[in-house]
Amino acid sequence: MSGPLPRLSPLLEAVLGVGTDLELRTTLQRIVDSAAELTGARCAALGTRDPGQDGLSEIRTAAPVSPSPGLLSVPIHVDGEAFGDLHLADKRYGAPFTAEDEQLLHVLAAQAGIAIGNARLYEAARQRERWIEGAAAVTTALLAGEVAADALTTVAERARILADACAGVILQPTPAGGMEIVTASTYDDPVGIVGTTIEPGSAVLEQLLGGEPVFVEDSATDPRMTTHVRHRFGPSMMLPLQAEGRLIGTLALPRRRGERPYTPAERLLAVQFASQAALALVLADARHSRARLAVYEDRDRIARDLHDLVIQRLFATGMMLESTRRRCPDDDVHATLGRAVDELQWTVQEVRTAIFALQQPPADAPTGLRARVLKETAGAAALLGFKPSAHFTGPVEHRVPDRVAGQLLTALRRALATASRRPDVTRVEVSVDATATLPDDRDAVRLTVYDDGRADGEDGTTTVWQSPL
Repeated sequence: MSGPLPRLSPLLEAVLGVGTDLELRTTLQRIVDSAAELTGARCAALGTRDPGQDGLSEIRTAAPVSPSPGLLSVPIHVDGEAFGDLHLADKRYGAPFTAEDEQLLHVLAAQAGIAIGNARLYEAARQRERWIEGAAAVTTALLAGEVAADALTTVAERARILADACAGVILQPTPAGGMEIVTASTYDDPVGIVGTTIEPGSAVLEQLLGGEPVFVEDSATDPRMTTHVRHRFGPSMMLPLQAEGRLIGTLALPRRRGERPYTPAERLLAVQFASQAALALVLADARHSRARLAVYEDRDRIARDLHDLVIQRLFATGMMLESTRRRCPDDDVHATLGRAVDELQWTVQEVRTAIFALQQPPADAPTGLRARVLKETAGAAALLGFKPSAHFTGPVEHRVPDRVAGQLLTALRRALATASRRPDVTRVEVSVDATATLPDDRDAVRLTVYDDGRADGEDGTTTVWQSPL
């Protein structure tokens, strides 16, 4: 390999050309094209020795490289380590490759090693920047006040995009000791993914519940994977969402079968992203809990004010009116005062109902009959354009069994739906009486729904449903 290098000008152009782009795939393609052009080879290819390092296996010219006695190959080293081999074949006019061709190829390979190293550094910096920006965007979104389900979806979707995965899913521990997919972000229809469970006893479950990352080369064939959706995926990362000693769940980022494996750099960045996302989820949950507590304290204060001030004043006013009614000799005034007293009693019941609703935790599902009736009337407001009033008589929470309560709620929904279809409805009153009796003197609960809409030429309709207790 001694002596002056021929074709110096084309060689300089090729050497300068391979370093003009910092994108790795483009750089490798320039190397292959330059090698073919300098040596007159019809076919050229660059094969990497570790496809997992950069996510690339082979770069070639349009024509495939086939083994032949004219084949010429030189190694490429990057930072002192073997990167791959540059292959040439099928020189034009059937001529063999010369020592001059080999010299050109060695010079080009040396420059290629430098260009590949620079491209690697640039790509690593770009990847870190994207993942850092993604983690910051997730943190901002979560701390902006998203609810728990939306927060998990945000993490899954952003991670899927950053990892160039076909899906981003969140798994959370189940009471039975397994893990279940609770949210999924996919390019395609996620039907059949959400709800998938990793049952206790799975080989991969111990690592996941222990907060350890799991990296899978092929989900479809890895014996540790046991879910029914594993056949859809190839390379995958399963990363713990863990912060402050608390395991929130696992972030899984599978790629399609046959797609390139994750590089060590991608794995490290994804682990760091998952750690940051878990901390953001914990902070967002704490912030949401503080906000709920503040709302609950405010509702409790309002309920106390209603009870201590409003109801006492209404009682006092009612007693004054009742006392005046007894002393009034005028029948008309006597009747008017009686109606006023009745209205005050109904108002007191409505205020008590409002106090009860305010004392329910804002995000808790209603469990008692009183709370479930209030939920139904609140839901009917969307159809009616106003909220029906609700009144309760007797210990409805303790007196009405669950079986009867379910039947009562069904009747209530039917009556509210019927009322919403009547013309000119402006008032709906719901009454639940747990002290009612049937004609045979059995204890009963009675539901009465009144609306002032017009039906069959009459103003106002009363629907009554009752059941023995």
